[in-house]
Amino acid sequence: MKIELHRITIRELVEGYVDDAEAGVRGYGGRLDIRPPYQREFVYKEKERNAVISTVMKGFPLNVMYWVKRPDGNFEVMDGQQRTISLCQYANGDFSWGELDIGAKFFHRQPKDIQERFLGYELMVYFCEGTESEKIDWFKVINIAGLKLTGQEMRNAVYSGPWVSDAKRYFSKPGCVAQKIGSRFLNGSVDRQEYLGTAITWIINSTKDKAIEDYMAIHQGDTEATGLWLHFQKVINWVETLFPKYRKEMKGLEWGRFHKEFGERRYNPKELEAAVSELMADREVQKKGGVYEFLLSDRTRYERLNLRTFDDAEKREAYERQKGICPICGKHFEFEEMEGDHIVPWSKGGNTVPENLQMLCRRDNALKSDKF
Repeated sequence: MKIELHRITIRELVEGYVDDAEAGVRGYGGRLDIRPPYQREFVYKEKERNAVISTVMKGFPLNVMYWVKRPDGNFEVMDGQQRTISLCQYANGDFSWGELDIGAKFFHRQPKDIQERFLGYELMVYFCEGTESEKIDWFKVINIAGLKLTGQEMRNAVYSGPWVSDAKRYFSKPGCVAQKIGSRFLNGSVDRQEYLGTAITWIINSTKDKAIEDYMAIHQGDTEATGLWLHFQKVINWVETLFPKYRKEMKGLEWGRFHKEFGERRYNPKELEAAVSELMADREVQKKGGVYEFLLSDRTRYERLNLRTFDDAEKREAYERQKGICPICGKHFEFEEMEGDHIVPWSKGGNTVPENLQMLCRRDNALKSDKF
């Protein structure tokens, strides 16, 4: 990749600045694509944004930026989008800035000398030329530090095209339709592309990067992402039908996988709600979020509940009380060769209390577990 250092004033940068949302963000007299397909949405908070302006006003150096030179002679921002948009938004009057010795003011309200100090500030910009793969590789390198790209942001870069653009319309903007119907069930944020990543894992039933990349590669040239959006809605509707009463433990569960595994089974929502309520109130259940998969699996996946277990002190007391004898086979074992067992299983109403504890040898405990 060919790299050359240039000095660009903020005056030159903000000339022709326009933010057309989905149509893009441009500056530098219309020659700079500030937010190309592989870039994240604007994620700076007020603190970071103001820090950029303060740095410029004090004449301190900003970190170097990287622009890629396109075949048509125009440019796109490879690194420095957040700083660039902060500078352009301030010059455009989108927010006010100030410090104790200056006072918070919009740019057009600042004294002329401060305006000139800002506009005349020189940015250090590397112009880069190279192939698409070289751009992506270099983008990974220069984003090692700072606010790193999420996995889905990087995948958007590699598989950018009409499909990604349409998918972002559904999943990647604050207030987007996916956020409106799914925010109660998904972790992450839309502007870091985490909703989009989740939607893809739901339709392919895999969280592995390779599987996600394969799906995106197949659909990269598609003109729309309707199939992904329809599947996302299908999963959300299924969840809300089976579990109409929302609980915070439902957020972030693997609903896409649950739908894949159990979507064809028949359930009674009223019976499910009664069971959820009972299990949520059960002190033996330590992982409340596991209640949903446990019930969907027809109460077979006990491990999802993380049921309470006996501690070492309780097991030692039971061992000494039994004098090391397994009550099932009648043989003597060392403490380390035995395991704590619920005399009455949890599934039949047994609790994790000393009165319900016995020590069994490993073989008999395994056989009892298989039986019950």
